[in-house]
Amino acid sequence: MNEDSPMTVALQEAEMAAARGEVPVGAVLVDGDSGEILARAGNRTEADNDPTAHAEMLVIRQAASMAGAPRMTNADLYVTLEPCAMCAAAISFARIRRLYFGAYDPKGGGVEHGARFFQQPTCHHAPEAIGGIEESRAATLLKTFFEDRR
Repeated sequence: MNEDSPMTVALQEAEMAAARGEVPVGAVLVDGDSGEILARAGNRTEADNDPTAHAEMLVIRQAASMAGAPRMTNADLYVTLEPCAMCAAAISFARIRRLYFGAYDPKGGGVEHGARFFQQPTCHHAPEAIGGIEESRAATLLKTFFEDRR
């Protein structure tokens, strides 16, 4: 991937989150037509003392606030880790068009693992979801982060 691709920017956000002592997850929300970055963030759960301050939630909140609308039907989300069930629900409610994620999360994921939120009959909107983008780089970042804390 080139150095200004959305997933590369998301990985940079994850690296900055790790440097702050946060679980290294980064997210970027882009306009689906122009590719313009609408919002970017890394996890801030520790810094904000907020269990909902996941990178995905932060970019959705930021972009929705800037747009003055709760739905972003023409936006694509790039995140370095498979979203959890909470984030998958927010992605659905925001009507995100496409989800691209890096590492799979067999323990806490909510898209391909766990709750599989988008496959539930109660899910009102399921984005196109594509996993494994820069998977090894994202997984290595997470593995190194947790190894360093043991």
